[in-house]
Amino acid sequence: MAGRIARRDIDEIRSRTDISEVIGQYVTLKSAGIGSLKGLCPFHDERSPSFHVRPQLGYYHCFGCGEGGDVFTFLQKMDHVTFTEAVEQLADRLGYELHYEDGGPDLQARGRRARLLEANEAARSWFAQQLNSPEAKVARAELLRRDFDSHAAHEFHMGYAPKGWNGLRDHLQQRGFTNDELIAAGLVSQGQRGVYDRFRGRLMWPIIDLTGRTIGFGARRLYDDDQGPKYLNTPETDVYHKAKVLYGLDLAKRAIAKKRQVVVVEGYTDVMACHLAGVDTAVATCGTAFGPGHIEVIRRVLADDASKPAEVIFTFDPDEAGQKAALRAFAEEQRFVAQTYVAIAPDGLDPSDLRMTRGDQAVRSMITAKTPLFEFAMRQVIKRFDLNTVEGRVQALQQAAPIVAGLRNRALQPGYARVLAGLVGADPDEALRMVRASQRDRSRHPASAPAARPEPDAGPAPGASGFIRAREPEQTPDAAPAPAPVQPIHRADLPMGSQHARREVQLAEVLLQVPELCPPDLRGRVEQLPVNEPHLRQLLEVLLSVPNYAEQKNRVETVGERVAPELQSLVGELAMVQLPVSTGAEAAAYAREVLTRYLLDRLDQRIRELLGRLSRGAAVAPPDQVRNVQRMLVDLEHERRDLQESIA
Repeated sequence: MAGRIARRDIDEIRSRTDISEVIGQYVTLKSAGIGSLKGLCPFHDERSPSFHVRPQLGYYHCFGCGEGGDVFTFLQKMDHVTFTEAVEQLADRLGYELHYEDGGPDLQARGRRARLLEANEAARSWFAQQLNSPEAKVARAELLRRDFDSHAAHEFHMGYAPKGWNGLRDHLQQRGFTNDELIAAGLVSQGQRGVYDRFRGRLMWPIIDLTGRTIGFGARRLYDDDQGPKYLNTPETDVYHKAKVLYGLDLAKRAIAKKRQVVVVEGYTDVMACHLAGVDTAVATCGTAFGPGHIEVIRRVLADDASKPAEVIFTFDPDEAGQKAALRAFAEEQRFVAQTYVAIAPDGLDPSDLRMTRGDQAVRSMITAKTPLFEFAMRQVIKRFDLNTVEGRVQALQQAAPIVAGLRNRALQPGYARVLAGLVGADPDEALRMVRASQRDRSRHPASAPAARPEPDAGPAPGASGFIRAREPEQTPDAAPAPAPVQPIHRADLPMGSQHARREVQLAEVLLQVPELCPPDLRGRVEQLPVNEPHLRQLLEVLLSVPNYAEQKNRVETVGERVAPELQSLVGELAMVQLPVSTGAEAAAYAREVLTRYLLDRLDQRIRELLGRLSRGAAVAPPDQVRNVQRMLVDLEHERRDLQESIA
């Protein structure tokens, strides 16, 4: 068992890692002002981005659900890994050698997930080598038949699984992998006579995640004597979850974010055909129907919010299965902010066949000639009924009206009600009445909100304290169970009714975010004055106890670890809230003004106290005491005037 990772190594990896690069592999981030990026939160469903990343601080925070933390926290929650595995993953990325305080790591202790990824990567390389073997002639011929040359095979990391029963197994065992690991990775199967290769005599597609790691495979049957399914995929494993996997997303993610478009096709060869034809936003599901898990992944990469137009285009076969798939996709359509469309090729060809028969331009034209998904769904519903009968027309109108009523842009409903009337041969006014009746039914019985996806080991629920991880215990296998969630204190819970209360909040934001921009003498004076609000007072007491806190990049993490659990969310919010500035010079000026006005408030408070004392006791107090108070007032007024002039 591996020992505890040295704290100095953890801090070094954090300081060397650009958190925006890591998060950017999962979430499309946009500039949100000085030193801040934002995007759609990967931890809850939202239409407007509230997920902020501060590369200089090394932290992220969502103002919608309260999730936040550093780069290790993010990987733990996104990839469902332990803290140790997250550190090791980033160390591998940097080429950094870790040191363990209680003994060196062994392969078993590096984590089950890491070993499965290593096995998959080794299998991908082996399959690719086999594609050049004499036995793989049939696989190469199949690729050429589909108009995919050797360059295409290399671009998509294609491979070949030989017909033998144990070629891959023997190769990976020589690389140090155990049978248990290979079974867990879905690369071999367990039979009565032992383990044997799962993929045999097949053309292989590696399935690669957003970070470039091979997580599974898709395999096409090549031989007539193969009794297995036409396409065989990796089973569910610790790294491969088909309900959230999209083939080709590793290649398409940048084009999707740039073009604000994603094209969802039905197969591996369709993805290849689209990319080779210039439709570089194409992805496909892997042996399962398109569903909510895929939508969540697409929306994060697409940055699916209302800031800019975006489109999701589905391609479906014209057969009955394709029609059912289209209607299933339409049932999930409301989860998108983007406009949804359907692209159907002439003669019902899929993108791969279309490219083979008519060329690259035909594929691009198919995507351009897209149809709104709701219109396609409406026509598919109408096709079920015999429009030559009165009963059929009435039933078609009844079934299709709710689709028109579900249009997000209600201004389009009257126009599409007329389209519906024309398609079924009904009176336009009657169609519009039916649509409006369906709209009223939807208002009275709204569909329940989609359930949040399960996040195994994803940390505290939205709003719970989750900004800072209790780092050391998480490296200890026998750590005690986490305490029950506490009621967190949020920035919105702080009193903001008075000007002084608002300035206390601004002071905490500045000292957490940009203390290095504050003049040291001014900061030193402020540090001597405890704030009135008790939660902020506790937080700032912890901050000021950090040695040289203004120079410490990890000061936010340190404060988050040391404050009471209910204040951890508050630390994250104050550290991530956007300051009202747009340049570094403006940030420095803002920091100076916040500290100065806070000092002015405290001076005014002190002056009022002394004036009150003077008015109450001037008649009975000894003259020396009166003169002393008067001198103090004069000094305070001079100090106040100097401060006021410094920000004038």
